[in-house]
Amino acid sequence: MFGRLQRVTGIMARSSRTTGASGRDLSLDFAKGALIVLVIVGHLIQYVIYRDGGFWYSPYYKAIYMFHMPLFMAISGYLSSRSLLQKSFTQAAIARATQLLLPMLFWWALMETAKSAALWRATSLTTGLLEFVDDLAGTYWFIWATFVSYLLIKILTRLSHRSLVISGSAILIALAPLTFSISPLIRFTYPFFCLGFLFAQSNERWTTTSRCQKPLLILFLSVLTCVCFLAWGKDTYVYNNLGLIYDFRSAKNVLLMFVGAAAASAIAIELLLQCWRFSHSTRIARFIAMELGQTTLLLYLVQGTVFRLMDFIQLGELWDLTTRLIIAGLLGAAIVAIALVVRSTVRGVPYLSQLVLGMPPRSGLPRAKPAMN
Repeated sequence: MFGRLQRVTGIMARSSRTTGASGRDLSLDFAKGALIVLVIVGHLIQYVIYRDGGFWYSPYYKAIYMFHMPLFMAISGYLSSRSLLQKSFTQAAIARATQLLLPMLFWWALMETAKSAALWRATSLTTGLLEFVDDLAGTYWFIWATFVSYLLIKILTRLSHRSLVISGSAILIALAPLTFSISPLIRFTYPFFCLGFLFAQSNERWTTTSRCQKPLLILFLSVLTCVCFLAWGKDTYVYNNLGLIYDFRSAKNVLLMFVGAAAASAIAIELLLQCWRFSHSTRIARFIAMELGQTTLLLYLVQGTVFRLMDFIQLGELWDLTTRLIIAGLLGAAIVAIALVVRSTVRGVPYLSQLVLGMPPRSGLPRAKPAMN
């Protein structure tokens, strides 16, 4: 399903118009930039436009949540393939922890400080620790999912029959009956990380297959996506079904969740790459790719912190839809503006850039391409 990605990125890598000065593939940055915008929009639908659980039935929310995180994870797996194969386990683990976990801890500490200052209340030590852990895991669950997936794949790359073992692990983890904390979210997204990694290892074969069968494949996946969209319901979301299979109905929901996410992700990446192909010279496309797509980690951390804090804010219950849309638009723009200002302020400062952004200070030397930034 990502065969198109292989062919288009191969062409773009040879074109100075669609790659950065260090050879960075801007088409994937464009896709990531669009996806992080959808993450913010999805949370705005949940936290601002709806406040009563009605977002589960919103067609816009459903359209976004069918694919945005699975596709994000697949792209992360695709971009991580080189470091997974070239670095030792220790080097890979330290580098990924420094890139992902260090800035996550910084923004988590900032969030907890803001909560304590504005909403201080006396709690027991146990309750307070549980709240801290829940904030750290639940607010930034995608960071943990990416980190865990990366380490698991790194371990499995040491085994023989690598592709078969990784494919098997994707199935086993997806079906594992684990429901504690954010484990259902990791189980749901891990197979897509595997998928992205495996596609990166079979570039030529998938490109050839895509060229021969692309029209039929796109048609089939489009129909499948539409069918899954119509059948998708509240119990299809991993947040509600927890990826557990215990009867026919739960099996249907879990199967629909994975199939729908895979099909929608394939169509979404095809559309995003086509958009980049025809609009890469425009200011909007370059902004999405170079400003948003290369700042996805920071944007994810900022929006996660903001929306977590909004759990404790009472919005106007009597606001009409127009007011909510205006507030949502202003809040979304503010999140993006804050992230871009923070990046421009600290990215040249030693240590602070690594702590806040998850990247070393900008220099004249090309640097490795991280999975999220």
